[in-house]
Amino acid sequence: MNTDHVVISSVLVASLVLFAWGRWRYDVVAIAALVVVALFGLVDAAEVFSGFGHPAIITVAAMLVISYAMETSGVVALLGRGLAVVAVGRWSTLAVLMITVTALSGFMNNIGALVLMLPVAVHLARAQGVHKSRYLMPMAFASMLGGLITLIGTPPNIIVASFRDQAGLEGYGIFDFAPVGLMVATGGIVAMMALSGRFIPQRDPVDETRPLDHIDPYMTEVIVPEGSALIDQTLRTLEERGHGDLSVVALVRRGEELVAPRRSVQILAGDLLVIEADQESLQELISDHSLEVTGQRRFKANRLQIDDFSVVAAVVLPQSRLSGRTATGLQLRSSYGLNLLGVSRQGHDIVGRLGHTRIEPGDVLMVQGEAEAMDETLTRLDCLELADSQLTPRRRFDPVVPAIFAGAILCTAFGMVKIEVSLVAAVLLMVLLRRVSVKDIYEKVDWPVIVLLGAMIPVGGALETSGTTRLIVENFEKFGGGLGPVAIVALLMAAAMALSNIVNNAAAAVLMAPLALQLASGLGINGDPLLMAVAVGSSCAFLTPIGHQSNLLVMGPGGYEFGDYWRLGLPVSMAVLATGVPAILWIWPA
Repeated sequence: MNTDHVVISSVLVASLVLFAWGRWRYDVVAIAALVVVALFGLVDAAEVFSGFGHPAIITVAAMLVISYAMETSGVVALLGRGLAVVAVGRWSTLAVLMITVTALSGFMNNIGALVLMLPVAVHLARAQGVHKSRYLMPMAFASMLGGLITLIGTPPNIIVASFRDQAGLEGYGIFDFAPVGLMVATGGIVAMMALSGRFIPQRDPVDETRPLDHIDPYMTEVIVPEGSALIDQTLRTLEERGHGDLSVVALVRRGEELVAPRRSVQILAGDLLVIEADQESLQELISDHSLEVTGQRRFKANRLQIDDFSVVAAVVLPQSRLSGRTATGLQLRSSYGLNLLGVSRQGHDIVGRLGHTRIEPGDVLMVQGEAEAMDETLTRLDCLELADSQLTPRRRFDPVVPAIFAGAILCTAFGMVKIEVSLVAAVLLMVLLRRVSVKDIYEKVDWPVIVLLGAMIPVGGALETSGTTRLIVENFEKFGGGLGPVAIVALLMAAAMALSNIVNNAAAAVLMAPLALQLASGLGINGDPLLMAVAVGSSCAFLTPIGHQSNLLVMGPGGYEFGDYWRLGLPVSMAVLATGVPAILWIWPA
């Protein structure tokens, strides 16, 4: 082992530890890894940023935009109405939801497919009196299984196909993944149908239809007495003194109630202020300004919801601009017109200074704002209103977007043009026909994933150019060369699966795909079954909520805790291995 081997191995181990730790964003970690290997000369100076022009990057970015266009095309209305007819019982509903999400995920972003069906699942669970947790985790897992079916279903498939192309072999076609993917997805769905009732806990998540129940305990009425220093001050001044940890959600003056009063309103003696705050912030305010706490509550939380203002529960999507930010830092009230009234994480209300609580993907927020602007505001923030589960569409079904997408798929399937070209052409056509705006393109691409891929592709290449991949293969040949194709495919799939549970699935594929090709070359066997094992394993992160954004998305609405995922995820992972290994070797003989 020489110096280059030590450097690249150390960089990769450190990157994996940082990915798993989650303290730093994974795109920052990936860029840091790229810079280090470049400084040590393991990547040619002219190739350091070559990953950002890789066909896989273009394909993934285009698919993210197309997925957004599909989300806004009204397709959920058609699916929702159909599901309401077919899903008449708990088991039939679970099966139909998983199959639908699986089918959608084959042709659009996994998260996009799950977001489309999440409100439908919440609606059906509530209508049937079934705990939401019974449906949401299986749907999250199904979104990953659906990505296995086509080339564009998930980034690992695109990455594996690009490495095969770079190896001098013809890249995979759009449906080359389908035979194995369909068999694996079927095995996973059957396992979840059989086991989900036993292994999914039923805790009490946020009731999205009654968000006010979570706010009422944190509301306090105070009266501004004569001589208070607050008199003639504005509500803005009062809230600023609370450093973002309190909100005046209503004001009662001479019997007149003002819900969500303007921050420019001046405070008068005798005003009754309805304040939402944690106890520490509230006590500081009362003691500093000699406010009087009313002995009897006169203003109930349900009066916050009137014609002009609404209080809703919304889940924070992984790509939300709220992620990693605080309400105070983002100036949620002044910039977006929303009062943050409560935060629920993993089914538990967060008690403390809400304004300084760092918001995470999967959190459920209780927010108050103008009813007319609520939909647009939540969309801008990439939050999904959970109670917005009516099966009637806000937008009419637009067949243009699905038709353009279908045309791009057919052009690729018949070999007329490469996938990255057809998808970019589809996005361009959607822009010209005003189905997607240029602003949408820049806002809806998940740039951290793009940066991750652009940085990790050269890092993965450094594994090969430094001879580290060759060294790993030689050691495998020495100690495991006697293993047959079944054991090798199973080991690669299990390794990719384990890796994807702690790092982004695209990063797992970037690191594992070159190793699979080198291993196949060293052992003198067909590389296709090994690449397929990497593709399947990289997309099946069922053991932790951090393994895939789909898992994170359902965590808050389902009331799940970190340790809940492996209970169902482990048997589903075993089902994927049991189904995937023979399926791969049958379709792609070694």
